[in-house]
Amino acid sequence: MNVLFLTMSSAWADIEDRGIYTDLMRKFRDKGHKVYIVYPRERRTGLPTELLHNGGVHILGVRTLNVTQSHVIEKGVGQLFMEEQFCTAIKHYFRDIRFDIILYSTPPITFTKVIEYVKKRNPQAITYLLLKDIFPQNAVDIGMMSTTGIKGVLYRFFRHKEKQLYRISDYIGCMSRANVHYLLQHNPEIDAVKVEIAPNSYDNTPVETTTPFDSRAIRLRYHLPTDKPIFIYGGNMGRPQGIPFLIECMKAVCNRTDCHFLIIGNGTEFPKLMDFVKQYHPRAVTLMQHLPKNEYDNLTRACDVGMIFLDYKFTIPNYPSRLLPYLMERKPILAVTDEHSDIGSIAEANGYGYYVPSNSVDAFVQAIDKMLASPIVTMGDNGYRYYLNNYTTQHTYDAIVKHLR
Repeated sequence: MNVLFLTMSSAWADIEDRGIYTDLMRKFRDKGHKVYIVYPRERRTGLPTELLHNGGVHILGVRTLNVTQSHVIEKGVGQLFMEEQFCTAIKHYFRDIRFDIILYSTPPITFTKVIEYVKKRNPQAITYLLLKDIFPQNAVDIGMMSTTGIKGVLYRFFRHKEKQLYRISDYIGCMSRANVHYLLQHNPEIDAVKVEIAPNSYDNTPVETTTPFDSRAIRLRYHLPTDKPIFIYGGNMGRPQGIPFLIECMKAVCNRTDCHFLIIGNGTEFPKLMDFVKQYHPRAVTLMQHLPKNEYDNLTRACDVGMIFLDYKFTIPNYPSRLLPYLMERKPILAVTDEHSDIGSIAEANGYGYYVPSNSVDAFVQAIDKMLASPIVTMGDNGYRYYLNNYTTQHTYDAIVKHLR
């Protein structure tokens, strides 16, 4: 079969790199399918529209405006232009290809015209949406958009685009049961038969290494304590993560002597964390900026417990992809989230973590105490088994291709 994947992800330099999209595309490739990927090459890269062949996969980079980390006007205009740019590139480079699967993920929700164009050329193809976030409601929840006033015009525009995307999708793969419930509850026009779980996933093939892993050496390299459990939080530090609450939690534990906290990442809210460290000089908290992936993976492996933070104001059930690396490295988790996400309840039900409401510092401190008194290694093993049984690319692949049988 021929599989077309439309994506905003630009991480296609090496198809063998680990990632939720590269791993899934390799799974299709390794199952004997021909894979075609279309992604934006933002103008800041200086690269032209170009078709490359990487590891048996066809990768079409389409020159666009800057649609990430740019001024809101360029980002908005770039998103609108991108549909036509993608259509033009597909028409030129893939004009003789008959696709069997048209696969795409959110964000963005503005691929509707591209999907309709490819579907018209390939009426037998199934269209499959991998629903990674629910926009524009997530932006409303954290105050970046409004349903009323001038901002309401923008909200209604994107809400219309969102519903169009759901309408043209033959199937919608959600990340958890709470996502499925939310989608159907707030979009009653969607046929429930076409909504299912197709989670974030990774290939479970172990990484080959000839060097024994030395957790102590890793910790010493980064000036971390070697004699106590370390709780790690890594990734984007933006408004969705509720960084002000994270800081309040760190204030409450900043001088503990029985554990340590490691925060690694970058983002719009990262300066707030830097200000906290400068003001409080926390002995039990280490803050690092973004690290190369291999270094970050080693640090995660050298720590004991993974933390996930989400702003309490969310009404949509987010399911962050950062969960998977923790489970793959046998780390139990603290899911510090809003009440709508089911990432914490799933962890508790399967014995690999605890839920903490992200509006209670006291609950966070109590959860730290509870985790330190728990069998951390056993909980980590539980998480790894849950990953193998639910979150490998084979699970996502099976969810998609079963509709072709």
